[in-house]
Amino acid sequence: MKSLPYFCRGEVIRGFGRGSKELGIPTANFPDAVVDHLPADISTGIYYGWACVGNGDVYKMVMSIGWNPYYKNTKKSMETHVIHTFKEDFYGEILSVVLVGYIRPETSFDSLEALITAINGDIEEAKVKLEQPQHLKLRSDNFFTSTSSSSSDLNGTTKSTPHTIMNGR
Repeated sequence: MKSLPYFCRGEVIRGFGRGSKELGIPTANFPDAVVDHLPADISTGIYYGWACVGNGDVYKMVMSIGWNPYYKNTKKSMETHVIHTFKEDFYGEILSVVLVGYIRPETSFDSLEALITAINGDIEEAKVKLEQPQHLKLRSDNFFTSTSSSSSDLNGTTKSTPHTIMNGR
């Protein structure tokens, strides 16, 4: 995947409402404008990397990109699980992420328990892989310290809460 690391940023929107409720693994969802502009070589599957909400701290994350076969979604999504416990939801905040590496392809599961077990395995794998020096350095990338409160949207106009996509490398 030539496009990795991939940097993107966008407003957190409401998703399918399953992450916290059914899985016990809350996720933050990007709007279609971000999902639709992923590079072609970033295939569906599970990725790991770094994430930052607003101007907060940078945390490890895992992200599912695709149609979530277990749920038979008809809409492609980017669902980020930030490996940190937040005190409250952050809908409407700007989420900045860098996709660092690929864990596995999307797959369907025979049960909800099998899906949860796989996700927890993905989280553990991400924690280990992100400790590698080449991945750790991205945690302090200037991308996370650049302003996210005012930047250009897809049409080049400035907004206070943009649906921004970027890969400024």
